Amino acid sequence: MKVLFIGGTGIISSACTELALSRGIELYLLHRGQTSLRPVPEGARVLQGDIRDPESARAALGEHTFDAVVNWVAFTPEHVETDLALFEGRTGQYVFISSASAYQTPPVHLPVTESTPLINPFWQYSRNKIACEERLMRAYREQNFPITIVRPSHTYDQTLLPMDGGYTVVRRMRQGKKVIVHGDGTSLWVLTHHRDFALGFVGLLGNPHALGDTFHITSDELLTWNQIFETVARAAGTTVQIVHVPSARIAAADPEWGAGLLGDKAHSMIFDNTKIKRVVPEYRAVIPFARGAEEIMAWYDADPARQKHDERLDRLMDDLIAES
Repeated sequence: MKVLFIGGTGIISSACTELALSRGIELYLLHRGQTSLRPVPEGARVLQGDIRDPESARAALGEHTFDAVVNWVAFTPEHVETDLALFEGRTGQYVFISSASAYQTPPVHLPVTESTPLINPFWQYSRNKIACEERLMRAYREQNFPITIVRPSHTYDQTLLPMDGGYTVVRRMRQGKKVIVHGDGTSLWVLTHHRDFALGFVGLLGNPHALGDTFHITSDELLTWNQIFETVARAAGTTVQIVHVPSARIAAADPEWGAGLLGDKAHSMIFDNTKIKRVVPEYRAVIPFARGAEEIMAWYDADPARQKHDERLDRLMDDLIAES
């Protein structure tokens, strides 16, 4: 297959890039030539252009056509409109990376399936993703534009700590300071390693059973937020002192932090992965978060420059804890 990734070196996409190349896919990456943590892997062919500048992207694409195109960095309906114009007649499949946060929030029924309604009144990011999905489904119905929609949920690699504040929280743990867990810490959450996600995702590329359809790809491991913090603390070689703070109080103190909680993390989420396993029979998530947390802490500890500390957030956490 000949496949184009718009992006391809991000947290989720980097593992998909490596797996696609290992399977002999002729892989092209369209980006501006700027990568931070993850270099372009050997074997990928770079088309240097800016997807936010349609003329730049069109010049980079030239006369190329593809069996599949994946946009890892489309977030608004305007981004989707650009892609519809660029790739009409140029690809056999267009894969849009949506988000599981688009599902009904809070969910009325668990586990969540792909037919769960899409509605999130708390988070603009999720509403934008919903609008993108609706536009693409209309293009599929009216123009036969060959879409596939994929909804990841909290997929991580070695660089991404799962809690808001990232290494600032680990630093507090190692200093013996208390840390904040939203709510009472008992809501259930799913963390998916990007190498596990890649196995399901690459199996959808060029798959005729994926056209015109939607899939989420997640682990089946369920953890409470208390367990997530405890697992990170163990991997960091320390213990954790948890203070529970209501999500609404966090949102009042820091609207950005609160939007991600009220719009996503504050609610238990359990996913039924029957559909992806049916279409990609080899898919099975096998990396537990305990192992993933060890990878994360090894990455942070390998270079102190990676241990970024947010002083403003640290002070805010102190204030919220003092008020509790």
